Amino acid sequence: MFPLRDANPRHGLPYVTWALISLNTSVFIYMLLLPLFEGERFIFIYSFIPQFFFDSPLPNAYRLVSSTFLHGGWAHILGNMFFLFVFGDNIEERLGRGRFLLFYLLGGTLATLAHGIFTPASAVPMIGASGAVSAVLGAYIVLFPRQRVLTFIPPFFIFWLPAWLYLGYWALIQTFEAFGGLVVVRGDGVAWWAHVGGFLFGVLAVRALARSPRYDV
Repeated sequence: MFPLRDANPRHGLPYVTWALISLNTSVFIYMLLLPLFEGERFIFIYSFIPQFFFDSPLPNAYRLVSSTFLHGGWAHILGNMFFLFVFGDNIEERLGRGRFLLFYLLGGTLATLAHGIFTPASAVPMIGASGAVSAVLGAYIVLFPRQRVLTFIPPFFIFWLPAWLYLGYWALIQTFEAFGGLVVVRGDGVAWWAHVGGFLFGVLAVRALARSPRYDV
């Protein structure tokens, strides 16, 4: 299932959401323009590698954040940025720009750390904004559970679904996949625990940061 848009009204311009989308996209384009060897070196330097982090936490702490601005392909970045585009504006409005930026960065950092905790010996680089975006989704299901999400179900179906159903189903799939990875070692290249960790952070933290709504929504 893929979200096309939500029915949640917006009462201002989501500058931070747009800035995050622009920054992620700019870094991705920069990586595309690098020669192959330089691109691999760039990923090696700024990605999160659990084994490196747990061997030397302080020198590698920057990777918890820097890795969230790297992406491995068009499908990877387009998926993350479209989810952020659909759901990020309303969360930014409720938290305020400064707190939303803090929320996004903390969500991405803790999501990355969650991935590392469950794969501490891995030397495989982890990249992507999925954990931070998952935090936004967790916040959305708490603040706007009854809002409708226009959902595309391949190959032909489009439905309006309540956010609690769409995002609840999404979170359930991430959790099943994450626990499945504890039983069977897979090479699907998806950091499922980052998704779960980010979503849980969003659910648990958003109430502490959210402002009272200024509008009926």
